[in-house]
Amino acid sequence: MMKLKYYILALMSVVLLSSLKTTNDTHPDHLIKGTWELESFYYYDNNEISDTLPTTDGYRQIKMYTTDKVMWTRYVPKDSVEWFGYGNYKVADDMLIETLEYGSESMMSAIDTLRIFTFELQISENAYSQISVDDEGNRISSENYRRIE
Repeated sequence: MMKLKYYILALMSVVLLSSLKTTNDTHPDHLIKGTWELESFYYYDNNEISDTLPTTDGYRQIKMYTTDKVMWTRYVPKDSVEWFGYGNYKVADDMLIETLEYGSESMMSAIDTLRIFTFELQISENAYSQISVDDEGNRISSENYRRIE
């Protein structure tokens, strides 16, 4: 009888742990890990999408997320200004918070005045949007990415 109780307890533990892992796999913090490419921009009016702008030919912006690090780079064929950045990130309450440590010369001037970037986050397994909001929480614009790895 005692062995049966231990067997049932062990079985319940395995079931509980496997259900926690499944839940964790779909959490935004887990979903964002990987490599993403910018596909388009949305612009908002009264918190509704008012315009969609796809990226132009040759424009590439890639973001990579590891466990707690982010790195991004942008290539614009007709622009000689380099853009890249590196830092930490966290996902909390459907928000993406990136704290940049360093970047290209052009990015360093931005980092001098604003180091922490906070976005509303909408994410699924293969797509995510980082949405800029104003001080009152109204959506302004978003960058929309698709997973490439």
